[in-house]
Amino acid sequence: MAKKKNITQEKIIEWYMNTVLSSGQPNSIFSFTKENNFEESEFYKHFSSFESLEKTVFRIFAKETIHLLHKTEAYKNYSPKDKLLSFYFTFFELLTVNRSYVLVQLKREKTDFSKLKVLQELRTEFIHFVNEISLEKIDFKNDKINKIQDKTIAEGYWMQLLLILRFWIEDESTNFEKTDLFIEKSVKASFDIQQIAPVKSVIDLAKFLWKEKSPML
Repeated sequence: MAKKKNITQEKIIEWYMNTVLSSGQPNSIFSFTKENNFEESEFYKHFSSFESLEKTVFRIFAKETIHLLHKTEAYKNYSPKDKLLSFYFTFFELLTVNRSYVLVQLKREKTDFSKLKVLQELRTEFIHFVNEISLEKIDFKNDKINKIQDKTIAEGYWMQLLLILRFWIEDESTNFEKTDLFIEKSVKASFDIQQIAPVKSVIDLAKFLWKEKSPML
């Protein structure tokens, strides 16, 4: 049988995800390409390893989320808070469509999500998104301090995304309704903290997590 031609990044990702779900992690790139009937050299035109492919999958989730947001005419007029909420809701809708694959990738790791190499490119895309949505900040009239503030805020929201991700993985509610509620409470609390508002919403979030016996607590 002739080898498949015109192999795209998208097709390789599709075949890889299907292979992982149907028979587990391939033993080698050679066996993977042989099983899917294309030349091994075609794989290396797009990825250097399975690890680089897996990182790309999570980056694509973020890029597709941002693409879908910008297709919405009203999005450009959203407040920073609503832009962040829209990102989270859209992102987790995409993850839900691919939940089986995401669970296989993340549940096999017992370490802290912030240390996962597979999420590195997702982190890059997300932090770029956070820096682009014009979050309210204090102007310290000092470039070095302002840069530290920017980094601290971006890293803070990255940790928030990881917390939501872990909650979503454990969520057994219908249509992941509790994850939606967690997103709303988390974003409200984080924006209240930034604005030095009353901490009622922070307490509300803590009560919600305690009630759900979240693995983060």
